[in-house]
Amino acid sequence: MDRPDGRQADQLRPISFLPNVAPNAAGSVLVSFGNTRVICAATIQEDVPRWMKSQGVQGGWLTAEYSMLPYSTLDRKARDISRGKLDGRSSEIQRLIGRSLRAVTDLKKLGQRTIWIDCDVLQADGGTRTASITGGCVALAIALNGLIGRGGLKEFPLTQLVAAVSAGVWEGSPVLDLNYPEDRDAEVDFNVVMTEDGNFVELQGSGEENVFSADDMNTMLDLSRGGIKELVEKQRAAILTADHPRTNELTSLGNAFKHS
Repeated sequence: MDRPDGRQADQLRPISFLPNVAPNAAGSVLVSFGNTRVICAATIQEDVPRWMKSQGVQGGWLTAEYSMLPYSTLDRKARDISRGKLDGRSSEIQRLIGRSLRAVTDLKKLGQRTIWIDCDVLQADGGTRTASITGGCVALAIALNGLIGRGGLKEFPLTQLVAAVSAGVWEGSPVLDLNYPEDRDAEVDFNVVMTEDGNFVELQGSGEENVFSADDMNTMLDLSRGGIKELVEKQRAAILTADHPRTNELTSLGNAFKHS
């Protein structure tokens, strides 16, 4: 089996994180999974949604928005505003991003504030949702470190890192981190969201007009575990080396975890 870009079955695309690409955000990163590139930015709002106030829910909230810029695909993608509504795919993906990040965030430690994670796809070559989750976690951690550095938080709300990767069956073989040609022609397509301690947050998988065996599924999950482990290492390195633009008192993620 020869993959389109020559990778091995268990090999991620080149992964990179460029922190602080959005100066006005509390935390931001440009994440690249090969030719898929997404800007993930965290914004902190000193308030909570109305439903939390009316129901007396303690703590804060975290939510996400996702969009593909018109020039992110080969054919121009119309903006949601031009259609008058958010398309179903974008809605489903931003809900997934929010669920994934809330799974590793102690919302009570946030206080009465909301964190928005905005994920904007600059270039799409497969795996935009997995890149958004992985980069969104980095942006969130940078924002929380900055908040602690400014004295806005006493305890670090992020319990651990979370990352996501795709896997699938392409030309009869399970492979990791599908690019667009593989995703387009895959017989089976999986998206796996996992925490750094190896627990699952969410699995999304289906046969594309095909079926798959338990052995295929187990192989894809094993491939995903290896990919997630590598992604978490890269996430941690990006967070620890990020210089927050608004404070010189940034607490490292490692030290912040000690206070959680």
